[in-house]
Amino acid sequence: MFPGATTDREAASYVVVGAPLDATTTFQPGTRFGPDRVRRFAETYDDYDRRTDSYFSALGVHDAGDVPAWDDVEAYLDHLAAELRSVTLDDAVPLLVGGEHTVTYAGVRAVDPDVLVVCDAHLDLRDAYDGNPWSHACVVRRCLDDLGVDRAVIVGARTGSEAEWDRAADADVEVVPPEDAREWLDGVTGDDREAASDSFAGESVYCSVDVDGLDPGFAPGTGTMEPFGLAPREARDLVRAVAPRADGFDVVEVNDRDDGQAAAVAGKLLREFVRAHATGGD
Repeated sequence: MFPGATTDREAASYVVVGAPLDATTTFQPGTRFGPDRVRRFAETYDDYDRRTDSYFSALGVHDAGDVPAWDDVEAYLDHLAAELRSVTLDDAVPLLVGGEHTVTYAGVRAVDPDVLVVCDAHLDLRDAYDGNPWSHACVVRRCLDDLGVDRAVIVGARTGSEAEWDRAADADVEVVPPEDAREWLDGVTGDDREAASDSFAGESVYCSVDVDGLDPGFAPGTGTMEPFGLAPREARDLVRAVAPRADGFDVVEVNDRDDGQAAAVAGKLLREFVRAHATGGD
């Protein structure tokens, strides 16, 4: 169980769902261990948060356990989306813990947002990778082209194929490189709250954090490390900024190839999402 996720399912406002998919990893495998690892390394965090004056255990979080994965990725995503859709039908917010980034497709399908905000080192805009359209390297493309997401904002992206950069030039994609992340965040969370909220005015949002969006010096336990990424505080501030406008959240691409740094960050970001969503960002 995710620490502090003590609310009964029927009364929950937030539902943690593990998705240990590890089928298309292209470098270092191990995302099948991600959900359990995130739960484990969140055990040391205090229940009380001074900034929001809130107890995590009082915010209505339930842990529904894992949806076991199998090697038919498309079929698994269909099943996972149905499980997450049951959460939204109960007026709760799904909190998906991966697992490879492909699982975001199921979260987006369940929530049906207008905007996908992603923290990621990679564009993930390939139409297929090694002939596979369900690769983790294609997830943003699938959400845009197949699920009808109106636009995607990819914060922290610093690498991609030539074809991906061409796709990123289209009007429905905004790329915020790491060096511009702080300025983008200031625009969303500035002192003028009314103006800040206009960033997603009238739009529903889904927030996805791939831990490789952070610099691998901070989160080395991930499949495809890419140097020169975001600092943890920037990822935290992104989650805080987007959470009050979001109807779903995931943190993905955690594996078992470090001493817990990536899992620790992932667990903290999930808690930050819940606190910011529950308190409206205050």
